[in-house]
Amino acid sequence: MDTQVIIVGAGPVGLTLAVDLGRRGIRCTLLEQKPEPQFLPKMERCNARTMEMFRRIGLAETIRAAGLPTHVPMDVFVILSMAEPPLLRLPYPSVDEARVRIREVNDGTEALEPYQLTSQYTLEPVLKAAAEKLPGVTLRYGCTFLEFAQDAEGVEVTFRREDGGTERLRGAYLAGCDGGGSPVRKQLGIRLRGEGNLLQLRQALFVCDELYDRIPIGNGPGHGRHYHVADDRASFLIMQDSTRHWTLHATVESDEAMRAQFEKVVAMPVKYEMLYCGEWRQNLLLADRYGEGRVFLAGDSAHLVIPTGGLGMNTGVGDAFDLSWKLAATLQGWGGPALLSSYEVERRQVGERNVGASRYASLGRRRWRSQYRPEIRDDTPAGLAARDNLARVADVEQRKTNEMIGAELGYRYVDSPIVDNIPGGPEHLFREYHPTTWPGARLPHVWLEDGTAMQDRIPAEGYTLLRLGGSTADLGPLLRALRARGAPATLLDIPDATARQVYERDLLLLRPDMHVVWRGNAPPADAAALAALATGH
Repeated sequence: MDTQVIIVGAGPVGLTLAVDLGRRGIRCTLLEQKPEPQFLPKMERCNARTMEMFRRIGLAETIRAAGLPTHVPMDVFVILSMAEPPLLRLPYPSVDEARVRIREVNDGTEALEPYQLTSQYTLEPVLKAAAEKLPGVTLRYGCTFLEFAQDAEGVEVTFRREDGGTERLRGAYLAGCDGGGSPVRKQLGIRLRGEGNLLQLRQALFVCDELYDRIPIGNGPGHGRHYHVADDRASFLIMQDSTRHWTLHATVESDEAMRAQFEKVVAMPVKYEMLYCGEWRQNLLLADRYGEGRVFLAGDSAHLVIPTGGLGMNTGVGDAFDLSWKLAATLQGWGGPALLSSYEVERRQVGERNVGASRYASLGRRRWRSQYRPEIRDDTPAGLAARDNLARVADVEQRKTNEMIGAELGYRYVDSPIVDNIPGGPEHLFREYHPTTWPGARLPHVWLEDGTAMQDRIPAEGYTLLRLGGSTADLGPLLRALRARGAPATLLDIPDATARQVYERDLLLLRPDMHVVWRGNAPPADAAALAALATGH
């Protein structure tokens, strides 16, 4: 083997997978056809769960330092232009304000980390720099994937270098993180199904140093992150991860028309430069399968969603963290055959749910936009009625896009072969999060009495047995059964009353990704069987 895992695609998903594998001591080689990260606005927010995961690998603060300053408001507006009072303001806390709330609340309902505005062109270099520091990670930019062949022992990838020559690389596993047009997925013959090409828009990236400071306060919308324009062009102005860069989406026919549309939306004389303009299509698509044999799909190669709701890249990062520890466990010899097969079972259901959540949010936005009337700007009773009606509908429907905490934190792996599956379970909700330790769920965030976060006490390697509320139950047999499988296992006693109340049981078994495998108030009747289940045997 030249390497243990070959990764195709150096977007946020492929780079996250490389970083987490490298931190786990797994040798991996990442192939990317671009010569370097590109300055393209493909995303603009890491959600709360993604930031929790980046905290686990020590990158949360680095990502925040590179992204939008934490004091900047995150409000969302529906406007006629940037120079006029908004039709609707939906207030959302800045990162600093969210951190204050998180510190004050200790009932499990908050994420440990707030969201962070950061663009792909900012996030990729941060992840690339982290990957380059890991001795087991090799990054090969300017290398175009051509094909692969797999057998019972491994996968061989053929790729073309920038100089035109071809190379072959052999590894134990291959991960296709190569986007919606994934050549890896296509070679596997796996189809994307769902709703394609729902709407075609043009997107442009502008640099405008003065716009943020010139947005009128009081007689204008004020500072925020999203400005939806009530027009017939689906215009949507987004502040990227600096107050200097802005993207505009609109259904216009040319690059030059985008310049005119930007000036119309801004409605103030400002100096600006258009750095990029291109077309994109809205899709709601899910792969039939998440891989085959030793080849796995993650990110956009497996699911394509409308950015509405912010679930695209964030779902892909979840894929990467799920796949990483399972690949590492298998390569380190303690993961059983059900561990890697559980990847598709667990992540495809999340992909399906998030496609549904994106559809739900998109329909909401479409609903309020359908209230646009040509007379909306008129100083007449009909104009006033049009403005009031659109704002009233948007006050209900636009929230569906910006309030997705249930989809972000509340996903739970159902019928997974490596979870103690109990019939029933909490309802899956998009907009509400109710903390639970039902098997398959993410461990809710709780502050401990010493001021530390529970999540920070959970080791990144192997399994953690939580013994809560002063319980003296004997977990020795389970600890020994896990270690007999070769799996790292840690027993953690947490006497804090709050943790016991939020976590609902005395005893929890957690996976490396902090999802619950099993819970109870007494030790498992068959420790060996539970250890075999958890480790995929």
